[in-house]
Amino acid sequence: MKRRALSVLYAATLTLLAACQHHDDFAQTKPPPDAAQIALGEKLAKAGDCASCHDSAQHEPFAGGVAVNSPFGPIYASNITPDPQHGIGRYTPAQFAAAVQRGVAPGDKRLYPAMPYPSFAALDGSEVNALYQYFMYGVQPVPNAAPATRLPFPFNQRWALSIWRFFFARHGRYEADPARSAQWNRGAWLVQGLGHCGACHTPRGPAYDEMGYTERSPLYLTGGVVDHWYAPNLTGDPGSGLGRWSEDEIATFLRDGHNDRAYAFGAMAPVVSASTQFMSDDDLHAVAVYLKSLPAREPYGDYADTPAARNATMASLRRGMPSRPGAGLYLQFCSKCHGADGYGTQSKAPPLAGSSLALSRDATSLLRLILEGSASPATAGGGEPRKMPAFGASFTDGEVAQLASFVRGAWGNHAPPVAAADVTRLRAALRR
Repeated sequence: MKRRALSVLYAATLTLLAACQHHDDFAQTKPPPDAAQIALGEKLAKAGDCASCHDSAQHEPFAGGVAVNSPFGPIYASNITPDPQHGIGRYTPAQFAAAVQRGVAPGDKRLYPAMPYPSFAALDGSEVNALYQYFMYGVQPVPNAAPATRLPFPFNQRWALSIWRFFFARHGRYEADPARSAQWNRGAWLVQGLGHCGACHTPRGPAYDEMGYTERSPLYLTGGVVDHWYAPNLTGDPGSGLGRWSEDEIATFLRDGHNDRAYAFGAMAPVVSASTQFMSDDDLHAVAVYLKSLPAREPYGDYADTPAARNATMASLRRGMPSRPGAGLYLQFCSKCHGADGYGTQSKAPPLAGSSLALSRDATSLLRLILEGSASPATAGGGEPRKMPAFGASFTDGEVAQLASFVRGAWGNHAPPVAAADVTRLRAALRR
């Protein structure tokens, strides 16, 4: 026991020393503007998708005030414009770095991990300083007072977040893997660090901690629920993951908001519209190279594209088989866009046959799309955004479950059916 206590104390000391050293990389006074740094900072801010959380409800860039819904209650995004009263205009580079990478705002105010500072810890000092230049000199100050976050006890005890950080946010500056290519390392840095993909796509533990920050963790990027959307598995699983996607398909999806396999929807749509569509083709392909290197983990669902499976589905659609009650709903409300054969319609609706959305371990996103609908993002090269209509007001919970279950078991898809109780719980959660 004594040896373990000394080990923990030693690790804490090393962490503190590393934090102090990192702190020394940043100035204690505000530097003059630097045009090159401002331009780089803008590029980094877009790649980091700062706008999706920090833009105001009135679409004022980075003015804050929109709630990020957590299991513990709403956490309001702060104003990160250079307004000196309501924003970060008085921050020094050192204070900015502490907030971005360690979750510590001036006055020793601890930030909730809805702010992905464990991922941003991967950035080096020059990148953080470029972000500082952009937010101080390239962003218009907006005097918007974001609502204060008021979580119930014990989650309102912010002092405890320092302990949380020590145990759960041990991710550090990105170190290139010499055994990998420069392209792979660039993609790893973007996914693990600036892009903070794991904040949504990695499952979280009981302490709201990401279950891993790199590919060395077995649950990293295997899927997670955020704000009642299920961010899917990004590993090489051929069922619910990216195993059947090519590198080009991943890059196209991130650039245009859709490809021949899927459309961005829900929480992913603003990520594409505000962030990934502006990334260079080189960076998008680097991300794709990194993601395609991930082995299949947490496999779920299966897709067997066989004539027998398709014929069985088409027969159930023609006859409305009692054993597949969702077939009639699909034929009446969905087949016009997604096709009776499940192949989708080019530039209108994605295929559902073999869809990783349909085969996901967690059906939350599929159910929410049926209930609320969604729209694909507006992108420069993606064409007219497409809308999925909402059926929540028209369908009972049982009908939504039947429709989802049909899709998860049609055309060679093999994923378990959905219960009406799952839909009831999701409706209740969305109302809250």
